[in-house]
Amino acid sequence: MTPDENNNDVRTGLIAGLAAYTMWGFLPIYFKVLGPVAATEVLAHRIIWAVPVGALILTFRNQWPEVRKAFSDWRALRGMGITAAFIAVNWGVYIWTVQTDRIFQASLGYYINPLMFVLVGVFVNREVLRRGQIAAVALAAIGVSVLTIYGGVFPWISFVLAISFTFYGYLRKTVQIGAMPGLFIETIWLVLPAIAFWLWLEMQGTSAFTPDAPGTIGLLLLAGPLTVIPLLFFAISARRLRLSTIGFMQFLGPTLQFCVGLYYGETFTTAHAICFGFIWVAVIVFSLDALAAGRRPKRVAEPA
Repeated sequence: MTPDENNNDVRTGLIAGLAAYTMWGFLPIYFKVLGPVAATEVLAHRIIWAVPVGALILTFRNQWPEVRKAFSDWRALRGMGITAAFIAVNWGVYIWTVQTDRIFQASLGYYINPLMFVLVGVFVNREVLRRGQIAAVALAAIGVSVLTIYGGVFPWISFVLAISFTFYGYLRKTVQIGAMPGLFIETIWLVLPAIAFWLWLEMQGTSAFTPDAPGTIGLLLLAGPLTVIPLLFFAISARRLRLSTIGFMQFLGPTLQFCVGLYYGETFTTAHAICFGFIWVAVIVFSLDALAAGRRPKRVAEPA
């Protein structure tokens, strides 16, 4: 690959990554607009309409062979059934959190998510923490403790979001399949219960997806593209950028979510200010440590 081709790849990766995290960061606005629709129904439509959008993208990218290969492997299929359950919990709790004016908790959850990955590495993979990682985890723990003790509220929503996405990400790495084919299979696992729930709402006469509300129908149909397209951008980015670069970019999403929370006038107490202050310092320490580790030359193992 020539230097020009490499520069173009990096530029494309940066644009795609920024697009993905920006869309994820402003996603709360979409769920706020859909506030009158129950979070469970929004979740059902998010799953249902992600399937045809995913199918179109798989066709465009010629990735159906990877999907067929996964369907012939029961172990991989079962693994994605488990990851589908975790991502459904994450999506559902996130939608409900935004609709009930708790965007700050959602933002906090995605700030501490990378630190959760570090802890999984320690307790599951027996990895040894670097000093910067230890400091970042300690700072985040202090921030959460302040919010719990001084603010009188344990941020359980933040932990549900962080833990569900951490387990999703960890288990997802154990299944050898690309981002788009994997998401498609996960939504296939979820789509029948989602359709059944939608039909039940229709029979009860409580569905928001009615001809009397064409605007709401349009918004619910939009759930598919808003679910799949950011992941497509992220997949493009991940193939072209270093992990340390993606590590920096992943904090853009919760930062934008935090700004959206401010825009909607959510209560921001002194406890929140102290907690987020510690979290932001932890993010800086975590990012600088990751950057330093990425630049450090790797030792070449000597032959035995």
